[in-house]
Amino acid sequence: LTCHCYSTSITGYLEWVLKIRVNTQAVLKRAQQIQGRKVAKKQWQAAWLLKAVTCIDLTTLAGDDTPSNVHRLCMKATQPIRHDLLKSMDMHDKGITTAAVCVYPSRVADAVKSLKAANSSLPVASVATGFPAGQTPLKTRLEEVQMAVEDGATEIDIVINRTLALTGQWRALYDEIRQFREACGDAHMKTILAVGELGTFTNVYKASLVSMMAGSDFIKTSTGKETVNATYPVAIVMVRAIRDYFLRTGYKVGFKPAGGIRTAQESVVWLTLMKEELGDEWLNPHLFRLGASSLLADIERQIYHYVTGRYPAYHELPMA
Repeated sequence: LTCHCYSTSITGYLEWVLKIRVNTQAVLKRAQQIQGRKVAKKQWQAAWLLKAVTCIDLTTLAGDDTPSNVHRLCMKATQPIRHDLLKSMDMHDKGITTAAVCVYPSRVADAVKSLKAANSSLPVASVATGFPAGQTPLKTRLEEVQMAVEDGATEIDIVINRTLALTGQWRALYDEIRQFREACGDAHMKTILAVGELGTFTNVYKASLVSMMAGSDFIKTSTGKETVNATYPVAIVMVRAIRDYFLRTGYKVGFKPAGGIRTAQESVVWLTLMKEELGDEWLNPHLFRLGASSLLADIERQIYHYVTGRYPAYHELPMA
């Protein structure tokens, strides 16, 4: 993937970035509207929840990750909803899996091995570039990307250098992300803005644009390690940036909220937000992902309730 805006002068694009101002009150009002939507019930809700499952990047990013819990995560990703539940919905033969698994760079080889043994073509995503703080030297951050790709990661979730965004060094941020893009090679690149540390909606919008200009396939809200993660107002700002960028360049960039998304109902709100703001084209794993670890368990629980009329006991569903 080449940089989206090498055909036009980067200076012209950066001038666009500098002129941006975000209307905070309008953003908050729109976010309230979306959260206030009535949620679908019964079979319609079940359909939305299965759609959400196919967009999940099933994630484990813990200090105590081992080959065995990465293996379990991979098995859960290939069979996210119990087979008998899917069968009773006549969805058992539709190939429902999560969109990808997401791990630390040192666990990529474990994930690739597990999925290969299960005869699955599910993508392995790896965080990189000094995740979550992005405060390691540039050389180290680039090497981390290259190593993850060499180990078999086909998607890389990079983190931006927040210092550059906070001090308004947009050209320098663009140049850094361009280097990450080149280090990714053929792997898809998702760029984490760490919105909880960017200060203002205007900074979030500017960081979104610069990330897209530098060749990001997705922009992602958070690492999940900040105090503020994926919120609906921030999402509105980011998806409006995606829309504006598409209208200006013709490039479709994906969106990935991550951090703190735990309930089935929230996943439906996120899908609603995408449908209303960007349209049905963005309602698929090529352009929308949900970064989550505990979300899948709640979705499976709700689907169990839809099928059987009761909620399952803790031991009745397999662990993720």
